[in-house]
Amino acid sequence: IRRSCKCKFLLSSVQGNVYLVVSFVNRIKDNAGMLSNFEVLDFLSESQQKSQGKRPNGRGQNLATVTYETTEYLSKTPAAVQNPTCIENFLKAIAPFNLTKAEKLQLVNLRPMSQVELQLIIEEIDERFSDNKIEEILGIVSSELPPSSPPNDENPVGSDHQ
Repeated sequence: IRRSCKCKFLLSSVQGNVYLVVSFVNRIKDNAGMLSNFEVLDFLSESQQKSQGKRPNGRGQNLATVTYETTEYLSKTPAAVQNPTCIENFLKAIAPFNLTKAEKLQLVNLRPMSQVELQLIIEEIDERFSDNKIEEILGIVSSELPPSSPPNDENPVGSDHQ
């Protein structure tokens, strides 16, 4: 049985994170979810490869531009060096801390390196965790998520140095 469905794409940026919301609308239900920056980068890279050699026009040109710019941005973030295995290992290691889905997503996307950065990601961190637990979270982030290595001629995303 074949069903017709419509697919809607929405790129959104919140606090430096790019979200691709994919909504498949059919007769049964809508599906939408949060994706990590790695998943968005992977999806857009595949999309670019599939459309290579094709000449976009009209709305297709706008989509191609947004896809290119988003891919360029994400290639300068930790998402560029992540892979499904490291993300899966990270999520297993961080599970005992009972973080929300949004907090785990932010940790994967931003790869914080200091307590100050963690305070911006994890709500009420001082009430929920001791200093030792906070250091443990940072240790898991640094051991399970690969460090991003920005190109030499450009500043990393979020850097104020010019």
